[in-house]
Amino acid sequence: MSSSTSPPLIPEQRHQEILRLLRREGVLSIRSLTESMNVSHMTIRRDITALEDAGHVLSVQGGVRLAERTSQEPPRERESRAQLELPRKKAIAELASQFVEDDMVLFLDAGTTCQSVVPYLGARKNITVVTNDFYVVTSLFAYPNVETIHTGGVVDASSASSSGRMAADAIKHINIDLFFMSTGAWSLSRGVTTPSMDKVEMKLAALEAASRCFLLADSTKFGTFAKFRVAPIEQLDAIVTDDELERDTRDNIQELGVTVYVAAANGSGR
Repeated sequence: MSSSTSPPLIPEQRHQEILRLLRREGVLSIRSLTESMNVSHMTIRRDITALEDAGHVLSVQGGVRLAERTSQEPPRERESRAQLELPRKKAIAELASQFVEDDMVLFLDAGTTCQSVVPYLGARKNITVVTNDFYVVTSLFAYPNVETIHTGGVVDASSASSSGRMAADAIKHINIDLFFMSTGAWSLSRGVTTPSMDKVEMKLAALEAASRCFLLADSTKFGTFAKFRVAPIEQLDAIVTDDELERDTRDNIQELGVTVYVAAANGSGR
């Protein structure tokens, strides 16, 4: 954008544009903002300070993200996370289960959303579920028609799951038809991320072994990122999320060649 063809934005206009971009991306670097609005580094820093003082955004190293996405880090303990966003989780799980067919080998990643898929598997015939989640395993005890394989590996008591090299090695010996990946943090710019390197290794092994990978993630987790990157969004085949993910964000994801399936709170989706 050239100042000779377009007048410079006043601070209030820049603030609104920054918020619009953040609602689409979740997190942005200082450099990307200076380039997109053709202003100085110090101008963007002042804008971010003003927005932060107003409670709209939160500064991160080298950038900024929406405050409402990050004002409280989701609890990592399994029992605490299980109580969060229950209608969203159930709706996403029900919609995702429609892609599970008879005779499939399905990998259910650790997490409460993937665990919510289990009750919808009872009607399927001759399916095998591979998982690193202990709660998924115990939930499947009620469905003796489903063959269950646990990966083993290093146990994380807080998430009731296992990961690491042993889990990854077990997955490499299995041909997986569909991988339901979970995450506590995802964004367009950072992709799927996780706070543990052991979890990265396990998820990448499942991604490599699977014919298709669907991310099951609700909108409250969008726009956040953790320390370690698992995969860019474009490496996924589809995302199953809820209807509060903004339309612009869905369109941007689909432009990457990734299908977005949207579940409504009542469990319907498209």
